[in-house]
Amino acid sequence: MKNPLNPRRRRFLATAAGLGSLLAAPLAAPLAASARTTGRQPVVVVTSYNDETFSRFEAAFEKANPRYKLQLVWRMPHDALPYLRQPAQGGADVYWSASPRTFAALAADGAWQPLGIARDGLPENIGKARLSDADGLYTATEMAGYGFIVNPGALAKLGLAEPKDWRDLTAPAYAGQIVMPIPSRVGFAPVMVDILLQAYGWEKGWATWSAIAGNAGTLMDRGSTFVTDEVASGRRALGLSIDFFAVAAIANGAPLRFAYPAHGGLNPAHIAITKSASNPEGARAFARFVLSAAGQKILTHSDIHKLPVRPAVYRELPAAYFNPFAAAEKGAFDYDGELGRKRLGLLSALFEQMLINSHGELVELWQRLHRAEAAGKNVAAARQLLESPLISAAEADDPALQRQFRNRLEGSDPGSAGASELVWHERSQANRTAAGRLLQEMGA
Repeated sequence: MKNPLNPRRRRFLATAAGLGSLLAAPLAAPLAASARTTGRQPVVVVTSYNDETFSRFEAAFEKANPRYKLQLVWRMPHDALPYLRQPAQGGADVYWSASPRTFAALAADGAWQPLGIARDGLPENIGKARLSDADGLYTATEMAGYGFIVNPGALAKLGLAEPKDWRDLTAPAYAGQIVMPIPSRVGFAPVMVDILLQAYGWEKGWATWSAIAGNAGTLMDRGSTFVTDEVASGRRALGLSIDFFAVAAIANGAPLRFAYPAHGGLNPAHIAITKSASNPEGARAFARFVLSAAGQKILTHSDIHKLPVRPAVYRELPAAYFNPFAAAEKGAFDYDGELGRKRLGLLSALFEQMLINSHGELVELWQRLHRAEAAGKNVAAARQLLESPLISAAEADDPALQRQFRNRLEGSDPGSAGASELVWHERSQANRTAAGRLLQEMGA
């Protein structure tokens, strides 16, 4: 289907948004002024959605609401926070993006006004995950599910079954076959870390992550090849990701499947109206449209394939379309995003020091441990050293420690390591060194 938005115009707006960090004056204002020349009221939307998604909503919304004209300011989550903290919030009327921590941080700033739209047919929760802010300031518009992008052909050649849950990936047979994102640099990954910690508990969760990291053949960095490319090519058999990356690749012919694990999690995208909105009624009309049956159906287009938050929409979809509400009834989404939100930055930093730094050494140690274990040797002490978390669950729950990492938003540059991270680095290195010594003593 032809893109309903002129691509030259989209490139201009995206470029203008990119210049915002270099200019003192917000760019949303001149964009809105341009819209007024058409006789329609501008609605300025700050979003991280790609052109395929935004343009379809733009065309459908403006057809249903001809008095309004949408204007895009494109911002990734880590750029959206400072942009929306500008005077007059950069001229934005609406923020629409998949970044729960950004919405929560701006809510704490008093940056939102009440959403003020009816929620008929929209549930407040799915499993343990809230879909709407308790204060009515923002609400989820769609969800992405966590799990495994798999290449069935590659798995078959290796004699591997498709994994049913995260612990399956700790098996030695998966060594070198996993693509794993780096949580401090890949936006969706911090929640993925916490899913396992909540599902299995602090100790067993970190133990599982260590073994999975030991089997990871590729680390996915910001700006590097997408996990789908690595898996579709057969270079790796499986990747840890969220569903819409896989769906987009499959739609383009990639030989992939997406498997939702028994212990899953959802990353919601939210919508909010800025407190400084110059067109709050237009903003409210857009939010209402996104959440309507018509707007939610757009999310299910084959080029977008998101998970709507309106349950009734799933009744009109093919049986093969994943229904998170049906899965939630079976306990698949017991992950509590509100519980984990305050510690996500901290978890990313811990993950970096324990499993990403010196990753090659960690992989080698796990390979040696698996060989020793297969030979019947007692590897319990070495395993404990590799699996033990760097701090306790009680320490991780310390609000003061969590605050040190609260600005580690999705995709942001973590910068240089702080004092706590240096301690964790030394602790992690000591554990690996001791594990290596134990394995050497047993001839592994």
